[in-house]
Amino acid sequence: MADPRTLVITHPDCLQHAKPGHPECPARLKSIMAAINAHPSTSAIEQRLAPAATDSQLSRVHPLSLIDQLTALEPVKGTQMADSDTYLSRGSLRAARLAAGACLEATQLVLSGEKDRVFCAVRPPGHHAEIDAAMGFCLFNNVALGAVAALAHPSVERVAILDFDVHHCNGTVDIFKEDDRVLVCSSFQADYYPHRYLDYENAHIVATPLAAGTRSLEFRQLIEQQWPAAINQHQPDLIFISAGFDAHKDDPLAQLELEVDDYRWITQLIVDLAKMHCNGRIISTLEGGYQLEALGECARMHLETLLQP
Repeated sequence: MADPRTLVITHPDCLQHAKPGHPECPARLKSIMAAINAHPSTSAIEQRLAPAATDSQLSRVHPLSLIDQLTALEPVKGTQMADSDTYLSRGSLRAARLAAGACLEATQLVLSGEKDRVFCAVRPPGHHAEIDAAMGFCLFNNVALGAVAALAHPSVERVAILDFDVHHCNGTVDIFKEDDRVLVCSSFQADYYPHRYLDYENAHIVATPLAAGTRSLEFRQLIEQQWPAAINQHQPDLIFISAGFDAHKDDPLAQLELEVDDYRWITQLIVDLAKMHCNGRIISTLEGGYQLEALGECARMHLETLLQP
């Protein structure tokens, strides 16, 4: 029987965001949900539909000018590019609002005490979206919107955002670079996209660059050297995860060599830290991952580990 304190938030309209041949494709979400629904450890977890974020909610992080710009770019047919990597198709804005709304809903459910852990299986991803710029496949910064909503709650003074995508979370750093209430820890392939904020220095921004070819042991050693100490010092009231699975060895977009079990390991580390500091409360949202079979299995393993008491 599934843990009633854990939830998956998703929405089929996230599949409307589509560009033929683009790696950030609807099949990503389909592979994740198929893996979750096929495995006995995760198939019984409650699933709910994401609500769409409103302009008022989005404007807590992004200016209305960006929302208007993206709305104007969304085509009736075909695709338009927000930058060289980031597209909009018909339905993209609804998908992006749902992805943002999932994080906002997850935050509300956890802070109300209804749930302890939520995985937002949504797309497009968000961690490259800066305050006033969509980029890197991302339109709105989903995890940042959740964190800002959490900080507005009277019970929350500090949060942590832990990002293990193969690409650095430049957007999340851009949004919180001067806000020391938000600890941002990010592991990523060194000297790689997005080529900005990689060397940003501030006490609450912890960068863990990984050389191309990094395997499990070195990854785990570097995380253990940097993340727990920072989290223990920060003492977050809530932990957010930007869950990217593109550091897997089979992923086509980068050159790290992680295994499925590394995602179990880092998720368990975060669960243990959450139990120490914030009553086990975790909100995780999907970022990268582009080899479909590996993505589905890594995401399922991540969710299975979030179920641990």
